[in-house]
Amino acid sequence: MTGERERIGRDDVNDLDAIVELALDRSHIDDTIHQVTDNADAVFSWDYEKGARPGLHKLYEKAKTSQWNGETDLDWSTGVDQEAITAQVVGTEPNWALLGVDVAGTPLERWGRTEWLEFNMEQQNWMLSQFMHGEQGALLCTAKIVETVPWIDAKYYAATQVMDEARHVEVFARYLDTKLSGHYPLNVHLGLLLDDILADSRWDMTYLGMQVMVEGLALAAFGYLQALTPEPLLKQLLRYVMSDEARHVAFGVLSLREYYAELSDAELRERQEFAFEAALRMRDRLLAAEVWERMGADPRQVIRRFRGDRLEDPFQRMLFSKIVPNCKKLGLLDSSGGWLRDRFTEIGVIGFEDWADTASEYESLDEVARDRAGRPGA
Repeated sequence: MTGERERIGRDDVNDLDAIVELALDRSHIDDTIHQVTDNADAVFSWDYEKGARPGLHKLYEKAKTSQWNGETDLDWSTGVDQEAITAQVVGTEPNWALLGVDVAGTPLERWGRTEWLEFNMEQQNWMLSQFMHGEQGALLCTAKIVETVPWIDAKYYAATQVMDEARHVEVFARYLDTKLSGHYPLNVHLGLLLDDILADSRWDMTYLGMQVMVEGLALAAFGYLQALTPEPLLKQLLRYVMSDEARHVAFGVLSLREYYAELSDAELRERQEFAFEAALRMRDRLLAAEVWERMGADPRQVIRRFRGDRLEDPFQRMLFSKIVPNCKKLGLLDSSGGWLRDRFTEIGVIGFEDWADTASEYESLDEVARDRAGRPGA
């Protein structure tokens, strides 16, 4: 089994300084093109029996009727005043005492309205940029699943997800380009995770890394932002993306639950380690070191002021609310003597294990169907 340094490049998973330093080193990411060697074989299936896996067949039928058009189903004429909306959400002045942060001796102690609003707008630019990049990662990963998964029902559904992911990249890119005030490059921690998922030759690792881990965190993040934003275009965009994402995560859970039931303890341990590495990469990217850097503040200094010696954060923990119960349903929490349970306990997210798994709740998150049912003639 691999150690922490071999998996993530450091001995201590909570080494804040190492996490920030890696986020600021973008030397391995090209300006516009980034290539990853895909080591997987393309697999044909000559078994065309439709519906052999009823859960996947149901998802496929649902996906065919839940497609939406990012060009016409969203009202792009909506005006977005990013500064006014930001002020509405976070206020116009920083209150460091309320946040429990000592900013003495840092550039933050001189911040007023201008810097506070600029920082929060940059945070939004950064967050939606990472959503956009992650959706392109999902586009490539799902295309790989179409090639590599051996079941025809899974190939059928994955093909619908390729279309979903193209639409997601499209709408996030358009929103960033036309409604907000700037882009950010791919976060290094997210980029390393996407590289690992795409480079692994085993089809189930693509499922686990993207469908369960990355898409699971995205589903929780979209739900949080959708509830927080008062901006109607972004709210509807996120509602529709969430409708798709819930099916995508369910697709991963339904497929892997069958496959993992047949794996040995040693094989399951490999999947546990991969899932934990993915969890750490996603947690680490949320520090948004690039935003602090763009604001002229040393990320090494200010992130330490915000976090002290701890990485736990209530918002970050909530983003694991979709991941932990899905890992439990797959049997990953308690195989190998509960190795993944112990790791999730260490990073403070095991409390979500009994929340609803996405395979059980995806239909309740179908906002596209809900809107269509309310239209005249629907």
